[in-house]
Amino acid sequence: MSSTEVRAAPEREGVSIPWGSLAPFIALAVIVILGALINSNFLSTNNLLNVVTRSAFIAIIGVGATFVIATGGLDLSVGSMMAFVTGIMILTMNGLTPSLGSWAILAGAGVALVVGALCGLLNGLIITVGRIEPFIVTLGTMGIFRAFITFMSDGGSLPIDRSLRDPYRPVYFGDFLGVPYPVLITLFVVLVGAFLLYRTKYGRRVTAVGSNADVARFSGVHVGRVRTMAFVIQGICVAVAAICYVPRLGAATPTTGQLWELQVITAVVIGGTLLRGGKARVWGTVAGALILEIIANVMVLSDMVSEYLVAAVQGAIIIIAMLAHRFTSAR
Repeated sequence: MSSTEVRAAPEREGVSIPWGSLAPFIALAVIVILGALINSNFLSTNNLLNVVTRSAFIAIIGVGATFVIATGGLDLSVGSMMAFVTGIMILTMNGLTPSLGSWAILAGAGVALVVGALCGLLNGLIITVGRIEPFIVTLGTMGIFRAFITFMSDGGSLPIDRSLRDPYRPVYFGDFLGVPYPVLITLFVVLVGAFLLYRTKYGRRVTAVGSNADVARFSGVHVGRVRTMAFVIQGICVAVAAICYVPRLGAATPTTGQLWELQVITAVVIGGTLLRGGKARVWGTVAGALILEIIANVMVLSDMVSEYLVAAVQGAIIIIAMLAHRFTSAR
C-alpha cells in the first residue's frame, strides 16, 4: 500500500455521544437520586405517581410551547389561556347538563379544544399579520384572557355542576393498569408532537424558520403560516391540559394557571430547545417538566427550603439554563 493510499484512508472516529440531548435526562436522574437521599418517602409508589401526574399539565402545554419556541416565538399567555379555556369549558358543561347529562363532559371537551385552537390562532395571526413581536402580543393576550376568566367567575370561583363531578373525576384520579390517565394522555400528546416535529415536512419547516426565517422564506417556506400553526398547536395543547385539569379542582378561578407560563418556558428551555429557535427537543421538554415537579416535591418533603420559594427556584433554573445555552453556543 502506497503512502498516498495510507493518507487517503479515512480515520476511524470514536463514538459520538449526544451530550446535549442527554443532558436533561442525566439531570433528571441526578435529581431523582438526590430526592431519594433527602427523603426516603420520595421513592414511594404513591409519591412518584403523584409527581408524574402533577407534571402532566406542564408537559402537555410544553409540547405546544416547543413548537412555538422552535420557530423563534414565545407565548406568555398559556397560563391565562388555560384559565380562560377552563372557564369556557365549565360554562358549556353546566349549560348542557340538563339536556345531555354526563355527555355534557364530551361536549365541553370539544368546545375546549376549539376555543384553545382559536386562542392560539388569534395569537398567531396578530403576530404574523400584524408583524408584532410575540412577547408583546402574548403579554397583551395574557391580560385579556385573565380578565375574561375574572369576569366570567365574577372574581370568585366557577365550579362544575355537582352531577358531573363523579363521572368526570376518573379523568384525573383514574388509571389504566396502574398508570394514571393524565400520564397516558401526556404520552399520547408527546408521541403526536414528536411525530409532527421529527417525521413530517411541517416539523422540518418549524426548525428551519427558527434557524433563519429569511433563508426559509427564500426556500419557499410560508414563514407566517408555519408560525401561526405553531401557536394553534400551542392552543390545542393548552385545551388538552385544561380537560385533564378540571376534575382535579372541579372549578376555574382567576388564579387558575397562574405563573404556568414560567414553568412551561423553563421546562422547554432546560429540555434542550433553544429559546432563540432552530432546535426542538420534545422529549427533553417532558424531562424538564418532571425536573420542575420533582424539585417542588423535594422542597415539600424536606425542611431545607420553604415550599413558598418554589417559583424563585424555577426562576433561577431558567436563568441558569439560559446561561448554559449561551456558554455552550459560544464554544
